[in-house]
Amino acid sequence: MLADGALAPAILGVRHHGPGSAKAVRAELERLKPDIVLIEGPPEADAIVALAADPDMEPPVALLAHVPGEPSKAAFWPFAVFSPEWQAITYALGAGAEVRFCDLPAAHSLALNGETHAEAEAGHRDPIGELAQAAGYDDPERWWDDVVEHSGEGGTLEVVAEAMAAVRAGHRAAGTEAVREAAMRRALRKAVKDGFSTVAVVCGAWHVPALSDLPPAAEDDRLLRGLPKVKVDMTWVPWTHGRLAAHSGYGAGVVSPGWYDHLFSAADRPVERWLAAAAGVLREEGLPVSSAHVIESVRLAESLAVLRGRPLPGLSEVTEAARAVLCEGDEMPVRLIQRRMVVGERLGGVPASTPMVPLQRHLRDEQRRLRLKPDANARDHDLDLRKPLDLDRSRLLHRLNMIGVPWGTTRQARGKGTFKESWTLEWRPEFDVSLIEAATWGITVEAAAGARAGEFAAGEDTSLADLTALVERCLLADLTGALPGVLQAIKDKAALDGQMAHLMAALPALVRAQRYGDVRGSAGLAAITGSLLVRICAGLPSALTGLDDDASRQMVALIDGVHTAVGLLDDERPSGTGPQDRDLWQATLASLAGRTGLPGMIEGRIVRILFDSGSGMDVADVDARMARAMSLGNPPDRAAAWMEGFLSGGGLLLVHDARLLATVDGWLTGLSAEAFVDVLPLLRRTFSTFAPPERRMIGDRVRSGAPGRDAQAASADVDDEQAAPAVRTVLEILGRA
Repeated sequence: MLADGALAPAILGVRHHGPGSAKAVRAELERLKPDIVLIEGPPEADAIVALAADPDMEPPVALLAHVPGEPSKAAFWPFAVFSPEWQAITYALGAGAEVRFCDLPAAHSLALNGETHAEAEAGHRDPIGELAQAAGYDDPERWWDDVVEHSGEGGTLEVVAEAMAAVRAGHRAAGTEAVREAAMRRALRKAVKDGFSTVAVVCGAWHVPALSDLPPAAEDDRLLRGLPKVKVDMTWVPWTHGRLAAHSGYGAGVVSPGWYDHLFSAADRPVERWLAAAAGVLREEGLPVSSAHVIESVRLAESLAVLRGRPLPGLSEVTEAARAVLCEGDEMPVRLIQRRMVVGERLGGVPASTPMVPLQRHLRDEQRRLRLKPDANARDHDLDLRKPLDLDRSRLLHRLNMIGVPWGTTRQARGKGTFKESWTLEWRPEFDVSLIEAATWGITVEAAAGARAGEFAAGEDTSLADLTALVERCLLADLTGALPGVLQAIKDKAALDGQMAHLMAALPALVRAQRYGDVRGSAGLAAITGSLLVRICAGLPSALTGLDDDASRQMVALIDGVHTAVGLLDDERPSGTGPQDRDLWQATLASLAGRTGLPGMIEGRIVRILFDSGSGMDVADVDARMARAMSLGNPPDRAAAWMEGFLSGGGLLLVHDARLLATVDGWLTGLSAEAFVDVLPLLRRTFSTFAPPERRMIGDRVRSGAPGRDAQAASADVDDEQAAPAVRTVLEILGRA
């Protein structure tokens, strides 16, 4: 099978991500000087492999194969600087040798089951574990590190090949494994047939025996004949060390990508350099770590390696040394080193000439314009929306969320004011797949977000609450072109939706959009909110009949939401358009408070809302209503539900009004033992929502005997005339004057 004068192919078996393997492969290629290098990976990447030599290509990166129109069918082939395959690629490109990928084409693997080479590697038996056990190691990772990663000499490749041949003795490949190895052998035969004299193959160590002795080509052709196939696009995308870690679910992942990157990159004295860097991380957090600490930790790591018979201190030794000396036994700093250094979150980069869909390229331009550099580490950004740059940043992040690319997540803003936003930004490699999927909606982020909003609004399964929330999202993202269609969808949906719960759930988002939309230069939504509120006020009385406890609790939450929303509305309405929104809502609640037959929880909550809002219900009226609800004529469970609804607004009212506390105390102490046991869970749930100081003050009032005092005596010491100015001031502050 070999051409005249050709050497037998050199099959270099490696671990897919390992510094020792990477150094060994580089050294062996420099010795062999092959004129072609075959690398385990999808052949579709041959057309873009030259981009690896671009100065702007910065590992970790990954090859991404995806099916156009079906972005969910995608697969990644990651590379780090310490990946043997990456070193083989960069060597070949630098030496002028040809580079080809020799695995099963992605067009077939994605049509079959989307399995990547890494996932396939994770599917068969564990050869490293078997070899480690044979060598007397109980930890396969430690064995591999001692034999390969801490060596980096070319001879280790031959040792690994011999060991794999022994492990695979009697093994017969089947399924995906057999098809992949047949594709590798076909690529190897083609390279020889094309006249290359020195062929080197870099593949997973498990495959070395399958490529060393080639069966007849007809057998492989039979395995590869008739495989399903799909159209595939291939590109490079940035990757992260975190996505190379085994805990991320990556089948060929390693435990410590940051440590492996250090072992590969450190020219000499890797242990000393690592522990010095760890000391720097701790100093950044304000922890006192001296040079003496570093020296002592190095000595300890080396001593542990000698005691354990290891050629060099490994990650376990340097971690134990750091824990004992640098961190003085404290586990929290050790976790900091683990997160920052052992795993790490380095984000790679790809050159501008990399094939991208227009949406990806537009986002890249926007990131550059807005000075928002993608980073794999979570970073906080506080935005002031009064500044044009920050406003544009906010709009971009909201638009990306709209198309399913949650690069930024909002968090509680520092300070007050609607002009402030706080975000946490963290870029993840899978966002590139999401961008490819979103490219069907538009070639710019704004166009894609607007189209996505319109598509969502037109969906048959989109609820009224979803639509009103969408209005807020459109305003935040400044999608003015999509807003008219969304508002029309709300009108249509609201006209057909007769369920009161849906209308009540929809109102708060619309009111927030109306109230705060102008901060971003958006139009008001008064007509829609006013129409919804009228329908809610008209239909609420009939919606409160026949509710059980769970339904009553849900309705209380809806009533609270509407009440809060109405409080945000402006009182100014055009003349002749009827009562003000707040007046209409308050009148509806007042009429409900006078009805009989309401569920206890809802009645109690309405009474509390009316009292807190100062709508003609004073303490005496509340005391009388509470006394009726707590009377012996009512079942204890209804009384407890009434109390739960009334007190859901907080417990300070009981602290400051002795008559109400006396009513509650008298009702509780008058219950029979059986009734008290029945209502106790409801009462505990109610009082557990109070802040600890509120519960403590209520307890103090009860212990002091204040609840038993006569109501008139409770206020006998108060001079109403002297208190009047203070009362007026407080009412003005509360807006109830």
